[in-house]
Amino acid sequence: MSAPVLRVQGLTKVFGAREREALRLAGEGLGRDEVYRRTQATLAVHDVSFEVARGELFVVMGLSGSGKSTLVRLLNRLIEPSAGTVEVDGRDLRALDDAELRHVRNEKISMVFQHFALLPHRTVRENAGYALKVRGARAAEQRERADWALETVGLLDRADARPDELSGGMRQRVGLARALAADSEVLLMDEPFSALDPLIRRDMQDLLERLQAELSKTIVFITHDLNEAMRLGDRILMLKDGRTVQLGTGPEIIASPADAYVADFTSDVDRTRVLTAGDLLREPRLTARLGDAPGDVLRALGGVEANGVYVLDEGRRIAGVARDGLLARAVQEGRTALGPRELVPDFATTAADRPVVEFVHLLGRHPVPLGVVDDDGRLLGVVPRAAVLDALSAVPVHGRRS
Repeated sequence: MSAPVLRVQGLTKVFGAREREALRLAGEGLGRDEVYRRTQATLAVHDVSFEVARGELFVVMGLSGSGKSTLVRLLNRLIEPSAGTVEVDGRDLRALDDAELRHVRNEKISMVFQHFALLPHRTVRENAGYALKVRGARAAEQRERADWALETVGLLDRADARPDELSGGMRQRVGLARALAADSEVLLMDEPFSALDPLIRRDMQDLLERLQAELSKTIVFITHDLNEAMRLGDRILMLKDGRTVQLGTGPEIIASPADAYVADFTSDVDRTRVLTAGDLLREPRLTARLGDAPGDVLRALGGVEANGVYVLDEGRRIAGVARDGLLARAVQEGRTALGPRELVPDFATTAADRPVVEFVHLLGRHPVPLGVVDDDGRLLGVVPRAAVLDALSAVPVHGRRS
């Protein structure tokens, strides 16, 4: 496994004059409120550790005041940490001098802000290529990269416009294009869509999903919206009062919330859009092979109290479904091997990454559970209707957020 692009260890930030005393109290286990009561210092982030793999979209989320915006600014040393380390490609940012840090910010880390941060007196193209201009790139390279990035986000036709001529969604696309044109190792996105109206926000989420599928950027994405986190994140770090509450994939967090705080968040999530066929995958209770004896398969069906079974070829691709009635007829007629006469196309399949909302209508319509197949049509497992119902009804009992 390759080394992570970003490694964070014990990252901590205290705002206030009595920093060392606040760090000592936090190390003794005191919470943010008590540390503030004793020192008048704010424990914004405390002892946060994680790694981000190359190509991963890593989400940091929490309510307002949880420390997520402070954390993202610690990642590129816009804010100096009180303790802990941040490494980008193995380089500790705290060990860099000002010139080296500027180089890392220009070459290694780009940021997309909530409120766009575009230069109003420059064109869309000039804004998109600004990081390259700062690096001293040739004008032709600036234009080439900027136009590629603008085309990628669907704005090349507005390259000569000014930011004030664009809608909010378009301005955010320019901010994203600027980060893409810079081609940095790590892309930091600080609640980039939260200022947009719901429809434009959804369009931007669609765009980011498409770009990530095509470009596989390494992204740290900050949000307070768990549905957005669940939709976009490969993994999610949940913060409360500056501390890590839980780190895991969306389905892991939904299935096993670490505490009542996380459980309260997950109760509001649309699980049909988060859980996929792969998350609910089960081994089939029974399968058969072409050439098996119909009598043996019929007896096995009786043992599991089913009336149909997937029949697979030598490559585990689905040849069809053998139903009990056709198997019984094959036995009566003396046929000794399963073949096309015993099979019917009475089944449905889906890909492992397909969300429940896209296949729930297929459940319970066939004598066999919904099949999950890979790109070559091989059977990976099944999704029983009961497994879906159980996952969608598993809402933990919890208190309300304060």
